[in-house]
Amino acid sequence: MSQPGAIATMLQNLRTLGDKPALFEVRGREVVPVAGRELHLLVGRVRGLLTTLGVQPGDRVALLAGNSARWVAADLGILASGAIAVPLYSRQEPKELAAMLRDCEPTVLLVSDKDLADKLLEAWPEGRERTALFDLAFAHEPTAEPEHAHRPDDVVTIIYTSGTSGEAKGVMITSGNLDFMVPVTASRVEELTGKRGHPDKVFHYLPFCFAGSRIALFTQLVRPNPVLLSTDLTKVLDEMLAADPHYYLNVPAVLERIKAGVTAKIREKGGIGWTLYSRALDANARILAGKGGLGDRAAVAIARKFVFPKIKEVLGKSLEFLICGSAPLSPETQSFFELMNVPVYQVYGLTETTAIVTIDRARQPGASGEPGKVGHAIPGVEMKLGEGDELLTRGPHIFHGYWNKPEISAEALVDGWFRTGDQAEIDAAGNLRIVGRVKNLIKPESGHWVAPEPLEERLKEACEGAEHVVVIGHGRPFLGALVAGTGLDVARIQAAVDKVNADLPHYRRIRAFAHVGPALTIESGLLTANGKLRRKVIEAAHASAIAAMFSKP
Repeated sequence: MSQPGAIATMLQNLRTLGDKPALFEVRGREVVPVAGRELHLLVGRVRGLLTTLGVQPGDRVALLAGNSARWVAADLGILASGAIAVPLYSRQEPKELAAMLRDCEPTVLLVSDKDLADKLLEAWPEGRERTALFDLAFAHEPTAEPEHAHRPDDVVTIIYTSGTSGEAKGVMITSGNLDFMVPVTASRVEELTGKRGHPDKVFHYLPFCFAGSRIALFTQLVRPNPVLLSTDLTKVLDEMLAADPHYYLNVPAVLERIKAGVTAKIREKGGIGWTLYSRALDANARILAGKGGLGDRAAVAIARKFVFPKIKEVLGKSLEFLICGSAPLSPETQSFFELMNVPVYQVYGLTETTAIVTIDRARQPGASGEPGKVGHAIPGVEMKLGEGDELLTRGPHIFHGYWNKPEISAEALVDGWFRTGDQAEIDAAGNLRIVGRVKNLIKPESGHWVAPEPLEERLKEACEGAEHVVVIGHGRPFLGALVAGTGLDVARIQAAVDKVNADLPHYRRIRAFAHVGPALTIESGLLTANGKLRRKVIEAAHASAIAAMFSKP
């Protein structure tokens, strides 16, 4: 007899849990349990509404809301009805959301509240009759009908990609994709945590509409292990302290922000603490570069004993490790957390790969994966390098294609191999390093191909206060950089540029820069919904600054 799939297991677990918590909502400093029985009832109410509205298996049902127990219940209710869930990002521009909705043509759109619905419907007025608020859904009589039984090839969700270079594409993920991925991630989590005899405290703040975040949620629901769920990103630090987690999923920008914030506070206090801390960071950088001596190791050892334990107390007494994905993490930031005995395990993947291709392995107990690399292929997944060192991957994690886009799907999938668009390196042990995006490669007049991402990461790391860096130079006489962030001045940026350039060949050096104001934002249209650079849009928005950069001798 075959094992139940991921969706069926999650629903069965809610029934089995009964009055035990299925998850917790963290509301400021308050932690509120949501029982399995309660969450299962909410799932039934959503299914009851969808049945009343005539939703059939295979119909699309869109979901627009911030993270909450209700979001989880709505998502599971859509899946249990046999419909295709289309999760949308609540902070995305309404006109972009409207384009996605016109593409997938949902039978119903579930929205958390009237304000969010009103903003969207200004851009999507034809959807008014298809829109239902959470209050209506969760007041509905629950259905008694059996939950839908999924076949492996059934498309169960469409997740729209960020669209850095154009229109967003709807990635079709099947039940079989989930049935493959979720047990793998659950197994890897348990390798890291060991057998505790009690639940892991897992804090979660990243939006569930993104593939990696959703897989993280499903992983815990399948185990089952209750998630400590952030409900207000403006209070996320308070929520994190209240949750006191063993681990949580991150993106590099957040970890870099934590590191910068810690550094600023210790510098402000000054004294012996700042002396020990700053010496340790400088010494650790030399050790990472292979230039560290006995004095450097002594400086790091002293700070690990007297300074970093106090930092960890503030970040979380119970914190054991961190998981990081979405973009490459700088070795310096990864090592910063390791100085607190908090290893950072990186994950690499795309929406099209059901979120994951590789996961870090610890080099030794309590240590992160290898700095600058994103781990080995998970079991059952193949990867190789294609033309231009583009990473190709094949296996049961590969998506079903793009919704309504057969030609683009055919270009992305060649003989079963998915073209990731990422330029990569794979070492002899199978450990992956992402160099950059193939389409982002820059070729200045020197004739050398340059990946901008590593330079951007290094300059952002070297320049305190820099939130975003965009390297430009295709067809230009040299490379330049746009730097965005607060509290910056020309001298600080120049010092950081000089530091980065010091050990680079001439063709990779940054010869000019421009400070273009505070951090780039999603709302301005310069970043995608998950925070990636929209390079062409950024270049157009800052055309005058770029022209001035390259007019310099």
